[in-house]
Amino acid sequence: MARAVTAGLERKVTSAIRWSAVNSLLQRLGQVGVGVLIARLVAPEQFGVFAVALVVLNIVLSVSEMGVSVALVRSDKPVDELAPTVTTLSIASGVLLCLACVVGAPFFAAAMGTPQATGVIQLMSVSLVVAGASAVPGALLQREFRQNHKFVADTSGFVVGTAVVVVLAVLGFGAWSLAWQRIAVNLVSAGVMFAYTERRYRPGFDPRQARELLAFGLPLAGASLLVFGVLNVDQIVVGSVLGTVPLGYYLLAVNLANWPVAAFSQPVRSVSLAAFSQVRNDPELLARTFARALRLLALATVPACVLLAALADPLVRIVYGERWAPAAQALALLVLLGALRVALELGYDYLAGAGRSRAILVIHLVWLVALVPLLALGAHLDGIRGVAVAQSVVVLVFIVPAYLLAFRPYGLRARVLGAAVARPVLGGAVMVVVAVGVQWVVEEPLWRLLAGGALASLAYAAVVFPLRHEVLGLLRRSKA
Repeated sequence: MARAVTAGLERKVTSAIRWSAVNSLLQRLGQVGVGVLIARLVAPEQFGVFAVALVVLNIVLSVSEMGVSVALVRSDKPVDELAPTVTTLSIASGVLLCLACVVGAPFFAAAMGTPQATGVIQLMSVSLVVAGASAVPGALLQREFRQNHKFVADTSGFVVGTAVVVVLAVLGFGAWSLAWQRIAVNLVSAGVMFAYTERRYRPGFDPRQARELLAFGLPLAGASLLVFGVLNVDQIVVGSVLGTVPLGYYLLAVNLANWPVAAFSQPVRSVSLAAFSQVRNDPELLARTFARALRLLALATVPACVLLAALADPLVRIVYGERWAPAAQALALLVLLGALRVALELGYDYLAGAGRSRAILVIHLVWLVALVPLLALGAHLDGIRGVAVAQSVVVLVFIVPAYLLAFRPYGLRARVLGAAVARPVLGGAVMVVVAVGVQWVVEEPLWRLLAGGALASLAYAAVVFPLRHEVLGLLRRSKA
């Protein structure tokens, strides 16, 4: 019976990963194309204004529903018992945080040296209300591995949002076009998720359930706020120390560097929390599931990160235009950092699935405390490139060891994880040698990009070729 249950869970997970992978890849490819178009329509300083507003939105989104939707995904209790209270808590927190953003926007924008971002921040705060209202439908889709329905919701939002941003950017709305795009995407995606939710849960409140939800969710919400700080404090430092135009360059570099994280990590993360939660009572299976997921992530993420890092300069100049060339200074380092983030985010879900929300909180507190002073030092010493160096130092020196320490009670050792990613990492090292060699030999940016990308990719494929059976096996199981 246990074997049948495990096989059924594996089929659900692999099917969900397949749908989520298609979703993420199409979303990211579409966003890259739209991003190139918008970069040629919107000036770097307007990207900087939008970045300031996005920082504020991400701060409050990280705690907007106090972690209770994650508790709903993880809990073994009936959904009908929890959902009304989750709905109430999510909507209430979304409305309150929206009001706080509207009131506080002028002060934050002034502190960032970008007062023109005030109205954009206030507009984007509407997303908080939408996020609160749609928290339960989104959690149910994740809990039930219904990534095919999530694909429809995200695709619908992307299509409508793209139409909005392109039209408004052409009309000269600048940062406002990006803000309206965010609102349109959230509204449409939420509407589709509601349409796919069979049961409608009205707000309700059970004090006992609320206490249990908040006991699990608040540490995660605190960790999410710290995660926000870790992922976005660099933009705050760049904006306050270097100014709006460097912030625009840095935002473009961050968006490109996050491409592999979103394209390859997100499909797995969309199901990993639910999957880890369902096998958390079997430590051996939990550890084996994590190691296998990490290897599959590394197989896809390493080559994408290496190509972006090694070919950063010709890529930015050719695709985005010469005026965005300074963004390449930070891109290479940020991409390599992104490769580490893929593994760390999977570790976050592993610890959450095991119920270690406090460990997650402590790790990210250490991360943020170590990061802030080094970011400021890096910005003063070497601009946006120094900021990227500071982030890499903190991750390698403090955070990777912290996660390895948190994994020890579950039998996950550095040796086991290293073995899981050894061949993809070796393939990445070979790619670096090939790509750098092409840069030395070829001078024309277009040919450096094409030849370097093609030869490095072939080199990687040759190194990881022995792992083809594992990937093909996953694909066969997903069709079963």
